[in-house]
Amino acid sequence: MKYSTPMSLAIAAGVAAMVFSVSSSYAATGAELAQKNGCMACHGIDKKILGPAFKDVAKKYKGNADAVAMLSKKVKEGGSGVWGAIPMPANSPRVSDTDIKALVEFVLASNN
Repeated sequence: MKYSTPMSLAIAAGVAAMVFSVSSSYAATGAELAQKNGCMACHGIDKKILGPAFKDVAKKYKGNADAVAMLSKKVKEGGSGVWGAIPMPANSPRVSDTDIKALVEFVLASNN
């Protein structure tokens, strides 16, 4: 069966839409998780509120192979001192380890 040019273009457009949908759904999931779990009360994407901006966190840990594990632990257990005196509360067991990892990956990708 021979495909006409319009059919080939339609298939290519459909594949491109699926690829875009997958990549944008990851970001939407991270943003939704940040909103749902109260992260945005203390952090902005590009501005400091009580805690650092997500873009500043991403910039600080760019290229650090241990960043996801280290920051996941920090989000899970809480802590203070890295960005100032205001402590970040622990988020476990309220937020699952899977969601914490997705949140951290979202934060680290916010500088792209």
